[in-house]
Amino acid sequence: MTEGVALAGIEFAAGLIDGMLDAVWLIDAANLRVVAANAAAGALMGADASSLCGREIVELCATPEDLFFWGEAASGLTQEIESETWLRRFDGITIPVKRRISRVSMGPAHDLFVVVLHDSSERRRVEDELEERIEELAATLESTADGVLVTDIAGNIRSFNQTFAALWGLPPELLRRRDDDAIMDAMARAVTDPSAYMHRVAANEDTEVREVVDTVTLLSGRVLQRVMLPQMSHGRVVGRVHSYRDISERLEAIHRIETLSSTDALTGLPNRRVLADRVDFSIAMAQREGTPFALLFANLDRFKHVNDTLGHEFGDRVLMEVAERLKACLRQVDTVTRLGGDEFVMLVHQADALGAESAARRILEAMHRPFTHGGMSFVVTCSLGIVLYPRDGAGLDELVRRADDAMQEVKSAGRASYRFHRSCEVPGQDGGPRSRLRLDNAMRQALVEGHFRLHYQPQVDMNTGKVLGAEALIRWHDPELGNISPGEFIPVAEQSGFIVPIGDWVLRQAVHQAAQWYRQGRGLVVSINVSAVQFHRAGFVDRVASALHAAGLPAGMLELELTESILIQDAQEALLRLQALSDLGVKLAIDDFGTGYSSLGYLKRFPIDRLKIDRSFVRGLPGDESDVGIVNAIVNLGRALHLEIVAEGVETEDQRQFLMRTGCEQYQGFLFAPALDSRSFEAKLDPENPPAGL
Repeated sequence: MTEGVALAGIEFAAGLIDGMLDAVWLIDAANLRVVAANAAAGALMGADASSLCGREIVELCATPEDLFFWGEAASGLTQEIESETWLRRFDGITIPVKRRISRVSMGPAHDLFVVVLHDSSERRRVEDELEERIEELAATLESTADGVLVTDIAGNIRSFNQTFAALWGLPPELLRRRDDDAIMDAMARAVTDPSAYMHRVAANEDTEVREVVDTVTLLSGRVLQRVMLPQMSHGRVVGRVHSYRDISERLEAIHRIETLSSTDALTGLPNRRVLADRVDFSIAMAQREGTPFALLFANLDRFKHVNDTLGHEFGDRVLMEVAERLKACLRQVDTVTRLGGDEFVMLVHQADALGAESAARRILEAMHRPFTHGGMSFVVTCSLGIVLYPRDGAGLDELVRRADDAMQEVKSAGRASYRFHRSCEVPGQDGGPRSRLRLDNAMRQALVEGHFRLHYQPQVDMNTGKVLGAEALIRWHDPELGNISPGEFIPVAEQSGFIVPIGDWVLRQAVHQAAQWYRQGRGLVVSINVSAVQFHRAGFVDRVASALHAAGLPAGMLELELTESILIQDAQEALLRLQALSDLGVKLAIDDFGTGYSSLGYLKRFPIDRLKIDRSFVRGLPGDESDVGIVNAIVNLGRALHLEIVAEGVETEDQRQFLMRTGCEQYQGFLFAPALDSRSFEAKLDPENPPAGL
């Protein structure tokens, strides 16, 4: 009776499952045989449903785990379970299935296992394909040269490769923890500007769709290019992919290329390309503001002989030293370039003929310092051609060509000097090129025949307008050659050594005139310029003392003006001579301060009384910001070192007013008077300080 009930129940259950879409087996729990299966189950197994009935379940198992389950575990099953397994079809093929097993009682001591099966083949195929693609992507991620970081929309880290960790220098223990906040903090600490970096990251994350490309500079010196792309799914952003590439070497290569394209490989000076850009800028400024500029073309004299006798390696060392000397002779706003070989071109910004001439004199003086080789010293001089914009040319090529022409005239005249192009209206240069030999002979004759004269430019109290002193300046009018500029004959005199007798004559004449004014009751300090050759010549201090004694002039009424370069040449010897002059009571001034070897060191060590601001810094006042800054700095420096300040080349009331406000005490220039002969000078004196007996 009981068995009949059970069979009836099985038949009823078989009828129920037959219409189900899912594959269903009914398995006798006692003998583990299939007692019923629906059509879907037959289709799943590749046979009719009837062929399944009566089969032991172990015949259909495809894995040892499934055999164990049905042999051991199933007997204790009390509740519904779900699992995945494999089945062996009648054609021998194994398929993955997902199954749900329930134990159903059909009567006393008669239970059935109801097994519902779903074919997982397609899902498994998709999952396997997805896993394969993920593995391929992971392999690609690791093999790429870029560091890759993938984050979700909230900024949480989803994945990264080892290249990313290496680029950012992330420690292994941090990577093992997979602590997102710690990794992000480590990245922020690795950059040069953490706050700016975090601000950029936050701003970029607010941008959902667009690509972002920027660079990140690390403390290690690396420069990383970052490309951030949105990660899309079904038309919406689900995350971001950050790709990092080390571009340090590329940037360095670009920098090297740019450097090579704009600088001379040997000296490091700018090349013609840079010169062209800066000349274009100067032309634009000149056209806008009416300020001229100068080009100086320098060629070393007999440099081929240096290369031939001492070798090209030493010749290169000379060229590098020449480059440094040329830079030291000009201001920071000016430009020194090497065209090639032993040719250099200097752009002197906002310079007229006097400014260009002053620069040329400094260069010639600097080039007279000897070079050394193997214990041997020798001098390599240079020849300079000078042109001015706009009178000598409208563009770089024309200006350089004419400066070269002027330089060649210097070569023809004997070298080691400078010359303006003939279109320049420079006093004393209106009769064509004068040979060096002719000038040298004429100078010697002029000293004998008394053709030299001294003119005096007043030095004026900035506040009261009272004349406090005068700078003695040599003038030469030759009966045959006409007026000859000091800029033309002084370099020749220095080269030949004749500057010493000329300088001694200037010293005696200036001291004699100062003594006359002193005896008349005029308290005027007279300044004279001293050349490097004259200063370093033996007996210079004695000659100064002798001139003062012969004229009966108190030493404090004489001031010697020296250029900065004089003090740099053999600084120890210069210190001894300056100290000896100071002990005499002679005042000492630095002429053209700021245009040469400016050094706080020698200002503190040497017994200097005054600084003279060069006219090139005064010319742009009060409108030129760089000139304003330089003049303020010089005045403040003088005040700190308790030095008097005199400004040269003051031509306008605006310039004087500005200098007075900065604290400059004295000035000289065309605003008050040019250099005058002694009688004209006396006529300009303050009426409150008349000559005695008038």
